[in-house]
Amino acid sequence: MKKIYITLLLILSLSTISLVAQGTKENTTEADKTIVIASNCEWPPLEFVDKNGAMVGFEIDLINEIANETGYKFVIKNVSWDGIFAGLANGAYDGVASGVSVTEERKATLNFSTTYLKVTQAIICLSENNKPATTIKELAGKKVGVLIGSTGDIMLQDSGLDVKIMSYDSIALAVEDLLNGNLSAVVTDSVVAGEYVVSNKVFAGKLKVSGKSEDNVEPIAMCFKKGDSKTTDIINKGLKALEENGKLDELKVKWAIL
Repeated sequence: MKKIYITLLLILSLSTISLVAQGTKENTTEADKTIVIASNCEWPPLEFVDKNGAMVGFEIDLINEIANETGYKFVIKNVSWDGIFAGLANGAYDGVASGVSVTEERKATLNFSTTYLKVTQAIICLSENNKPATTIKELAGKKVGVLIGSTGDIMLQDSGLDVKIMSYDSIALAVEDLLNGNLSAVVTDSVVAGEYVVSNKVFAGKLKVSGKSEDNVEPIAMCFKKGDSKTTDIINKGLKALEENGKLDELKVKWAIL
């Protein structure tokens, strides 16, 4: 009898454990998944590391707001731009949010979210430069700094102009070389140029935007592995909500992206 009783207790205990485990599985939702987004945090005001070591910026806030709207958990990784797309292809993260321009070449190998910014390529020069380049064509014969692998880099390479392109791991390094007199100009996204020329107190009065490539208006979006419709749909759902409730515009005002 005692043996039977113990056996019954074991059966009941195992059944209870099974039910608890089953209930946990059934109660698990898709929102429990953590979505990892890579960002090269050297693109103020889109994303950068503040004096406290925290990742901040327009796209950082945007991801956090998408998390609030969709209920998904997001983790942001600070990744070097050189190799950021290779990391996506290798599965190191689920997406990239780092001022990524939507191009036909990239669309062939990547999924993109709906666009949330449109930028041009801007030419930065020293304020004291009385004869700066005002168009991309006027950069011919000059030494120009760019972020390696960026749209500005690709644009100059494809321009057919006799430009000595100097590639850097960050725009900050290119700007420093410009200030040191080693470059004639720096070409970068207009929103990034505005940060260095207008918002950054360190460079106040030292730099100016002398021109823009108006023929190269680029949509900016997040990107994901080709065929990853699931993550793409989650991001698009969040972006649509932020556009409808006005928070997307609020973030643009906050980070002086008008």
